[in-house]
Amino acid sequence: MAAPSPAGPERGRRVRRPSGDDRERAILATAERLLELRPLADISVDDLARGAGISRPTFYFYFASKDAVVLALLDRVVAEARSLRAAALAGAGDDVRGSWRLALEAVRDTFTAHRSLTAAATQLLAGSAEVRELWSQVMEGFVTETAAAIEAERARGAAPAGPPARDLAVALNWMNERVLQVTLAGQVPGIAEEGLVDVLLTVWLRAVYGTDEPAV
Repeated sequence: MAAPSPAGPERGRRVRRPSGDDRERAILATAERLLELRPLADISVDDLARGAGISRPTFYFYFASKDAVVLALLDRVVAEARSLRAAALAGAGDDVRGSWRLALEAVRDTFTAHRSLTAAATQLLAGSAEVRELWSQVMEGFVTETAAAIEAERARGAAPAGPPARDLAVALNWMNERVLQVTLAGQVPGIAEEGLVDVLLTVWLRAVYGTDEPAV
């Protein structure tokens, strides 16, 4: 019997080429890594392409600009925060205080874990209509979910009647957005990170229930 060719076991095996999804993930991972090292203004498309192991023209096949990369990253972070927050709010009837605390912690922890990305997105807000549009959609989602939770608590008699649930939700969520932004940026005056949720929780509970110790 003839001896097998030295290349026999390897014959026909192809080196796996990166897929489009792999390249996109590499660009996003590179962007988040670089944002932890320097501000967005100091990161170029060439930096992102080089870090992802692709050419500059290939980068533009996936993203129109480095701002678009930040938008894609922000979209993922928001989806994570909303999923955790929605799960917490779903249990409000079983543990009112605990559920609202978990909802606030979900948002704080998610954006804190992506602090550099949050800072980059904040910088883009002033000059990018696309970022403002995305952030408006994000806030609208938070407001809609909060208003539904408030209405549910009023319907079961746990929360008293008050301002329209949506208006209250708008005020509370924009308060959260601004206070969290200031805290993560280390601006003064601000709230220490370790005390942030306690302060926000007190405001939310008193606004929704009229007390910071609501009954189940």
